Amino acid sequence: MKKLTICLCSYNRSERLPKLIQALRAQASPIPFEILIIDNNSTDNTQAVIAELIKLEGAPLRTVIETQQGIPFARNRAIEECMQSDYMLFIDDDELPWPKTIESAIYSLDIEGAECVGGRVNINFGSSVRPAWLEDKLLPFFAAIDYGNTPFWITNSSTPVWTSIIAYRMTLFRNNPKLRFDSRYNRKGKGIGGGEDGIMFQQLLQQKVKIRYQPDMAVDHFIEDWKIRRSYFLKLHFIAGRKYGQFQMENYARTILGVPPFMLPQLFQKIGKTLGMFLRSQPGVLREAMNASHALGSIYGKFLARHEKQTH
Repeated sequence: MKKLTICLCSYNRSERLPKLIQALRAQASPIPFEILIIDNNSTDNTQAVIAELIKLEGAPLRTVIETQQGIPFARNRAIEECMQSDYMLFIDDDELPWPKTIESAIYSLDIEGAECVGGRVNINFGSSVRPAWLEDKLLPFFAAIDYGNTPFWITNSSTPVWTSIIAYRMTLFRNNPKLRFDSRYNRKGKGIGGGEDGIMFQQLLQQKVKIRYQPDMAVDHFIEDWKIRRSYFLKLHFIAGRKYGQFQMENYARTILGVPPFMLPQLFQKIGKTLGMFLRSQPGVLREAMNASHALGSIYGKFLARHEKQTH
């Protein structure tokens, strides 16, 4: 009998766990499944809440504590814990699944032959008021995904799927011990950034893995108030830029403190454009400011890469 393990990596969100576990246990599934909570050093009452949830009826629930702080470490611990399972499904601890999420994931993996399947992520602001400046085109930076109502095979990076809701055949990881989430793209606790799932997606594309988009495999992703600020988007892009410059950007022969000279006028151009749009009250000024923040982060990342090279 095939087996699915549903994994959720959690840090200090004990208040969300009962409703999420209840929703998962209510799901229909063509194969047996268990629920695994990877507690990433929570300092609240997460373990006490889990102990009570374990006693309730429904799919079996177990937990492990991952002592290395950060989401890539928690996700990699999940992989190791799922080695005896046929399939592994990730869902975040600030989400709730739609009724056919598990059933749809298993259909793609078991019937359609997908090795990886991702679904729809609907942004839910709960009781918070969505501000006017938060345009629809900014929602993907909250991990929103909606590629329509028709499943399709993903063959390029134009339609990425994230670990907000994603499932894998475990043969991917059993057959390739080096295929793991990149810990350089770390995000600790309730910090900003990450990117380890984006790097994993790119690796799967390069390896020609069969990736499926399944719209019925869907979740509501609840956004906390502290993220509904312009500063969040600027910080997010600075950190993404820093990681791009530090880990992904090619090296150039001519640099100033590790930074290619052409990056500086590019930054000033983006800053100037942002200021001009702001002074003229043009739409899209936040998006342009995010581009400038990413450019600044990339410069800092190249500087850090040079420093690390010199110290090793």
